[in-house]
Amino acid sequence: MSMPDAMPLPGVGEELKQAKEIEDAEKYSFMATVTKAPKKQIQFADDMQEFTKFPTKTGRRSLSRSISQSSTDSYSSAASYTDSSDDEVSPREKQQTNSKGSSNFCVKNIKQAEFGRREIEIAEQDMSALISLRKRAQGEKPLAGAKIVGCTHITAQTAVLIETLCALGAQCRWSACNIYSTQNEVAAALAEAGVAVFAWKGESEDDFWWCIDRCVNLDGWQANMILDDGGDLTHWVYKKYPNVFKKIRGIVEESVTGVHRLYQLSKAGKLCVPAMNVNDSVTKQKFDNLYCCRESILDGLKRTTDVMFGGKQVVVCGYGEVGKGCCAALKALGAIVYITEIDPICALQACMDGFRVVKLNEVIRQVDVVITCTGNKNVVTREHLDRMKNSCIVCNMGHSNTEIDVTSLRTPELTWERVRSQVDHVIWPDGKRVVLLAEGRLLNLSCSTVPTFVLSITATTQALALIELYNAPEGRYKQDVYLLPKKMDEYVASLHLPSFDAHLTELTDDQAKYLGLNKNGPFKPNYYRY
Repeated sequence: MSMPDAMPLPGVGEELKQAKEIEDAEKYSFMATVTKAPKKQIQFADDMQEFTKFPTKTGRRSLSRSISQSSTDSYSSAASYTDSSDDEVSPREKQQTNSKGSSNFCVKNIKQAEFGRREIEIAEQDMSALISLRKRAQGEKPLAGAKIVGCTHITAQTAVLIETLCALGAQCRWSACNIYSTQNEVAAALAEAGVAVFAWKGESEDDFWWCIDRCVNLDGWQANMILDDGGDLTHWVYKKYPNVFKKIRGIVEESVTGVHRLYQLSKAGKLCVPAMNVNDSVTKQKFDNLYCCRESILDGLKRTTDVMFGGKQVVVCGYGEVGKGCCAALKALGAIVYITEIDPICALQACMDGFRVVKLNEVIRQVDVVITCTGNKNVVTREHLDRMKNSCIVCNMGHSNTEIDVTSLRTPELTWERVRSQVDHVIWPDGKRVVLLAEGRLLNLSCSTVPTFVLSITATTQALALIELYNAPEGRYKQDVYLLPKKMDEYVASLHLPSFDAHLTELTDDQAKYLGLNKNGPFKPNYYRY
């Protein structure tokens, strides 16, 4: 006889049901419907503290380089140790001395030197080739008597170069080529080590030229070599100190912009000293411009905007080595990339690499990101900016801040709102926002960092170029612009191969004879394009 189904006791079933409901509610609480709170009205810039008002005490700040107090005192997330109590005081108004009692420098805060020294030591670990060159040539002092005035980005990697030049016998005075790229702690470390450095992050335009002038204009000290990045230092010496310029033994320039200015001087017959075009050396073009930008473009954009690239539409203006690096990185993360180009060869390369070549006007309304890397001016005009979609990100990967017409945005009808370090929202009357990075200046060095190893290649090239020009017998170089000798390019590359445990194959005598080459190089003619 089968037993009848168990009957629940009166009241127990209801309690079990309620307990089960409570358990389920707790278990799946994350799926519960959220009760909508009343929407708060959005506060616009007029209702909040206005970031666009100019500071009451502007001091020496120039509005052509920064629109607000926060613009010049901001620091990149690339890490800069700062003392906020000093932010309102211009370094030009401070009296600072290093531990040796010298005050022949002007930096944000000399107390940051110890922190900066650690940054430099970290950089040295990935710049083994430059350190190797320092050790090999230190005994010979090939730059003894050289008085080098430099204007470059002042970072931990540049500091390794400067200290290498000093170790090789040179005296150095240094300023920054970009008002946002200086690492304050590194500048302090250089000043503590005895280098006359005049630079800090967030300089005004007046500060920028003052720092350059302090490097050049010193009683009893006259530069005989120039290391420049962008041509501002060379231009300043040429215009303001023509007698000093005539006595310069050589100029080394590493940027597209600076090289262009040198060729202009040469063409006009006004270049009275030999100059070395490092920018177009293979080790600069193919490594710094291409591989460095391939990594640093993403770093700069991620740090400033937290943007996700998958599916985003990006237009890159210019498909030179910098543009190629940027496009490769963006494409790898799933972005839809368009290219603008004036050169049919570069345009064809872009097509063969799978990119659409367009005019900027054709895509400006639909793209999410605009990146310039042409070395030209007014690539992105006010008309383009007016037609951009809401929240479009605009940035520059070229040296100069002329590529984006930022000046046209400094008008009464547009509101500027600083939302993050080196990130401004430019707001149109209808509420549209364009996200402008680093006020149109070089994105990667203003907003992030760049790979140390690649900078080691460029720095080693610069050091060898300085040694070559300074020690060249009279008559080897005339008053013109020269490319780095092929043999030096190959030497720089060979110094960096041990880092990868790479082993070169050596030609046999018979093979070398067949190719008509020296077994030790150079292995390619000057006209060869890598």
